[in-house]
Amino acid sequence: MKEKINTINNFLKKEFGEKVYKVSLDGGFTCPNRDGKLAYGGCIFCSESGSGEFTATKIKTISEQIDEQMKFISKKFSGKKYIAYFQNFTNTYASAEYLKKIYEEALAHPNIVGLAIATRPDCLDDEILDLLNYFNKKTFLWIELGLQTVNDEVAEFFNRAYKTSVYEEITKKLNKRKIKFVTHIILGLPYEKEEDYINTALFAESCGTWGLKFHLMYVIKGTKLANLYNNGELKIHSKEEYIEKIVHILENISYNIVIHRLTGDGERETLIAPLWSLNKKDVLNSIQKKLKLKNTFQGKNKGDIL
Repeated sequence: MKEKINTINNFLKKEFGEKVYKVSLDGGFTCPNRDGKLAYGGCIFCSESGSGEFTATKIKTISEQIDEQMKFISKKFSGKKYIAYFQNFTNTYASAEYLKKIYEEALAHPNIVGLAIATRPDCLDDEILDLLNYFNKKTFLWIELGLQTVNDEVAEFFNRAYKTSVYEEITKKLNKRKIKFVTHIILGLPYEKEEDYINTALFAESCGTWGLKFHLMYVIKGTKLANLYNNGELKIHSKEEYIEKIVHILENISYNIVIHRLTGDGERETLIAPLWSLNKKDVLNSIQKKLKLKNTFQGKNKGDIL
């Protein structure tokens, strides 16, 4: 019998025959909405590290970072296979030559079995798409796109600096090349409408997303979002509200979509709110309890069968 949620852990275990871990790497990137090409300051919820709090030390080479992360992970888990995850900032925001160099350096490591590359849809020109196509034929690859919401007014407010139509056009090009992509969605964005979260998930599904990554809107010290929160201009979800929305999404998307994340986890030292998010295990268990209580599962309203 299948699990109630089609998680990335289970997917990779089936794909590689054992548990596969991700090592988070820093390729030395920035973002076009941070360096002035499109805007300054980045997204208002993004920290100075580009939401890459758990990446390795970027002053080290890619190979050294992989070794560092593997050593850290081995303290808790034993594993031999890893996905090289280029996580923080925009990891295709550079020349194709540079990208090829660092991706190949990662793949040259004997324990790396695939690549995961987080980026923006407006940083995937044809030359870079061709490069990704090359790696897609060479290794197990997925791309992560920070959509967050289909509401362009909300996206403009938090300084995403591209229209939803850009995401839609890039997904067509990725699908044409059979490159898997994961879509990031944030629940609880400032000024979002009630149905934005479910509309965003369904839109991503209609665009052919292979995976989904859900984040709650949490507040980090030193961000513009923190100023909104401190001024009483931002409502943060309770744990119960967040779980209710996650379950609603899961019920209404296909079981074929791979779920890469169900909640966000900011650093304890810099997190302002919500503090309940620090207990990630409790949040994940609460989602499972809610699914069991409702006798529901991912894809139920699509007619999928466990």
